[in-house]
Amino acid sequence: MSDYEALRALAGTWGLLYFGVIFIAVAVYALWPSKGRAFDEAAHIPLRED
Repeated sequence: MSDYEALRALAGTWGLLYFGVIFIAVAVYALWPSKGRAFDEAAHIPLRED
């Protein structure tokens, strides 16, 4: 097995795990109940009259 193949396998395995953990963390942050008010307020910013 060449160095390239070993690094590719390592990046493929751990990279998938890394991005899976990041995705779950972002989803939990976005769906956390106490964040709802801040997200609702931010969603209405474009509709405000200045």
